[in-house]
Amino acid sequence: MQTTRFILLETSQRGNVGAAARAMKVMGFHDLVLVRPRFADVLTHEETLAFASGAADVLAGATVVDRLEDALIGVDCLLGTAMTPRDFGPPCHAPREHLPQLAQRSVALLFGSERFGMANEDVYRCHALLSIPTSPDYGSLNLGQAVQLLAYERRQSLGGFAVEPRTAEPAVADARAVQGLLTHWQSALVKLGFLDPAAPKKLMPRLNQLLNRAQLQEEEIHILRGIARAIERRCC
Repeated sequence: MQTTRFILLETSQRGNVGAAARAMKVMGFHDLVLVRPRFADVLTHEETLAFASGAADVLAGATVVDRLEDALIGVDCLLGTAMTPRDFGPPCHAPREHLPQLAQRSVALLFGSERFGMANEDVYRCHALLSIPTSPDYGSLNLGQAVQLLAYERRQSLGGFAVEPRTAEPAVADARAVQGLLTHWQSALVKLGFLDPAAPKKLMPRLNQLLNRAQLQEEEIHILRGIARAIERRCC
């Protein structure tokens, strides 16, 4: 089965581990491995859980290992995130360009320590490096932010998630409702003195075309008829 694993090397901040778990879960990933974390209780500490914000299941299923080699079981492509170029290092790519080529492969995304980054020997183990495009003036990313960006790009390379509408589609008023509004407005405009029924010219047909183009919703019909009623009351 295809795997997407997130490997964190020697993390020193509990909150970053929690933030990474949260970043993974919102993109549908759950395979987290920590290599030699600074704190033995990092997966259960209250600070970690607070930053995870609902992704406690990712932390509960995470694995802690002593060696990077032990974190690579079941993956065939290791992608590092080192910022500093290395002599004889693997090729470096932008995530959006490179990850689609690996959509059918089992991938591990490797993130270095907040304090030290990645050692040369860890970089050399990688098949490729991913560099997140940032401003040339300031390219420093928090660990949780980096995990979120790469989790998003990996998910997009796998097809992404559909955007679910948060509100119901508005109901467009039918032609009968529009004609009822026009009749009401015609009456109100006559009372207001804006429309001369003896010489209406093309005012109402133009209003008719305007309302047809507007694709009014039912609630909007109610609002405009309320305005017409207010005009009629003022003109009585």
